Amino acid sequence: MSDQTTQPDSSRSLPHRFTHRLRSKLAAGVTHLTSGSGPMLDYSSPPGDPGLFGPDSMCWKVHADFTSMMTGGISALLLQALHPLALAGVWDHSTFRTDTLGRLRRTATFVAGTTYGNRHDALALIERVKRIHLGVSGVAPDGRLYRASEAGLLTWVHVAEVSSFMTAHLRYVNPLLPVAAQDQYFAETARIAEMLGASNIPRSRAGIDAYLQAMRPELVASERTREVVRILLSAPAPSVLMRPAGALMLNAGVDLLPDWAQVMLGLDRYAALRRALTRPGVRLVAPVIRWALVNGVSKRARRRVAAAHEQD
Repeated sequence: MSDQTTQPDSSRSLPHRFTHRLRSKLAAGVTHLTSGSGPMLDYSSPPGDPGLFGPDSMCWKVHADFTSMMTGGISALLLQALHPLALAGVWDHSTFRTDTLGRLRRTATFVAGTTYGNRHDALALIERVKRIHLGVSGVAPDGRLYRASEAGLLTWVHVAEVSSFMTAHLRYVNPLLPVAAQDQYFAETARIAEMLGASNIPRSRAGIDAYLQAMRPELVASERTREVVRILLSAPAPSVLMRPAGALMLNAGVDLLPDWAQVMLGLDRYAALRRALTRPGVRLVAPVIRWALVNGVSKRARRRVAAAHEQD
């Protein structure tokens, strides 16, 4: 007992240094998946700025978990690809086919920035996306005109996204989240969609479910859709270290899709096997990622808001 208590500081610090290096390496690999594209945002200032929602909001809670947001984001991209006009805009005007990771990063930056960024940065992100949308228009393969700024199209993209995030949160973070809290989340995030120009946005769990069912007749699994699925599911990991986690996230994203969407996308054949492997896998990996992200965006934003009280 006495030998253990008299060990020199350098010996005791060895495990600490190893743990710190491991945590830093994991954090760098994880954040590389979602950073590096779009504007660089400072989530730590100005002190006291709550952004558009603040730390008591449901979207601050739901969007805080990296694993569920990553799997939900993949699921959202697959779901969005079923809308012919939404897909036409991505196909004609996006680098998605050559820069899949870049598309994921830009989406992640927008969601993180509008959720946790200070008010100025959040509003600037929204205006930036609105300007980009104004330049995205064309003719879809079925002859219909499309505009990324069209209100109904923006609503589809929004609902596909937030419904996927919530499905991931219920599966991997808090399956007992009350419906009232889910309603609050959908009502909060509808503000962003409205500011982008969307209309008739569902603002409750029941409204989201009804909207998705009503949209099903408009959805199509075309050759383009299948190509997007192929590109996304075969996207290379950013590093050898992240390859197993990347494959797990991709399959977990597929597993989050509604059954009917998996059927439309031709991804239902191995659904039972995928479910049996990915759900325990994600639940195993998620705590490690949470441990690694000790200085994640949501934590920096909370410290920013709290800083005002510390200065009083």
